[in-house]
Amino acid sequence: MIDLSLLDVQILRKLIRRIQRNQRRLDTLDGYYEGERRLQALGLALPPELEQLATVINWPGMYVDSLEERLDIEGFRLGGSTRTDERLWDWWQANDLDEESGLLHLEKLITGGGFITVGSPDARSDPPVMTVESPRYMTAVTDPRTRRVIASARLYSDDEDGTPATHATLYLENRTVHYRRRDGQWEEDKADDHKLGVSLVVPVANRQRIRNRAGHTEMRDIMGLTDAACRSLTNLQGAQELLSVPQRYVLGASEDDFKDQDGNPIPAWQAYLGRFLTLMNDQAKVGQFPAADLRNFTEVLNWYARAVSAMTGMPAHYLGFTSDQPASADAIRSSEARFVKRAERQIRSLSGPWEAAQRRAMLVKGLDPNDAVRLETVWRDPATPTFAAKADAIVKLVQAGLLPREAAWEQMGWGPEYRRRLRQLSDDDPAVRFLAEEEQDEPVVDDEDAAA
Repeated sequence: MIDLSLLDVQILRKLIRRIQRNQRRLDTLDGYYEGERRLQALGLALPPELEQLATVINWPGMYVDSLEERLDIEGFRLGGSTRTDERLWDWWQANDLDEESGLLHLEKLITGGGFITVGSPDARSDPPVMTVESPRYMTAVTDPRTRRVIASARLYSDDEDGTPATHATLYLENRTVHYRRRDGQWEEDKADDHKLGVSLVVPVANRQRIRNRAGHTEMRDIMGLTDAACRSLTNLQGAQELLSVPQRYVLGASEDDFKDQDGNPIPAWQAYLGRFLTLMNDQAKVGQFPAADLRNFTEVLNWYARAVSAMTGMPAHYLGFTSDQPASADAIRSSEARFVKRAERQIRSLSGPWEAAQRRAMLVKGLDPNDAVRLETVWRDPATPTFAAKADAIVKLVQAGLLPREAAWEQMGWGPEYRRRLRQLSDDDPAVRFLAEEEQDEPVVDDEDAAA
């Protein structure tokens, strides 16, 4: 007989070591996103005394924030249904996933991955528990043949102040085991033998490849450009400090020439600001070096910014490039086309995990997930057309009979609760009910009868 509890602890320890090995990489990525990444080398031209002038430009953070702002979920629709599912949306709201989903999307872009976990509720009438987790304290192992999660672990502590983890959760295909750390050992606290035959963890990966299913950070393409721009910006700071103000020189003067009438030395800051205009020594010569032209630094920074725009698809005006003539609406939409397409690719990669999480939630509640095989996630349009242009296009589709009323509301970007309110208002309107009844009672007249 195999002691399953001992085997579970061995699996947990192996997964914890995997989490620990990932910390250094995540520290680096967090530094890039938060704008706290300091340069390892400032260059030979900058003396060590000016290290405090090191400047970080946070293009990675701006890029992932701009991309995440276009990823908003508005509901889930079952196959064959014309409306978003009310029950799934109730679960979504009960778990505060309006806000939490944005955190997962952001974590996916920064670190290259994330996780959605599903758990049993405390009471049978409560909705299933759905949470989002970071690879900072969670990992998963998948079957290389089926790509199903076979084991995953999550670490956490009672206090969120950076203290070592005191709790752990091990997710297996038929049970979820909770542990507490006591005297350096992991001891089982409680277990949920759900016997569902599937792990209640859904991994989320960013920019996967066939040979790299774990994914990688969305910032990867611009991290090197950011380092280069930070070095140029820091060198610019040094040049401003040393060369931007014309420097004066004195030839043939001694130390005694830099004293006031009482014999006291002139403070260095007064000399630095050019307070001395005359010298008692008629043999001394005073001159001035020309100020340095700093345009070479700004031109290099502009080139780096354009390279970032090319690599990410961000429009140039996101990075501060403007012209005297304001761009037209068509020009703005054209410049955002590639960025919008990148957001649509993110939507496609995120839809699968969220739908899988909802199917696991149905399993936890004792429902048949086969009813949600054709489940689809409803997203807000990631593009940025004007409200008038969008409304005009939708009205024309409705008038042509190509778009029903419910779909038109969805295309307008109105959320599920607002659409429910509109349906209620329409049903309460006597004129709307009268027209609907007339359409149902009106006899069908064919062409021959009409001709007669």
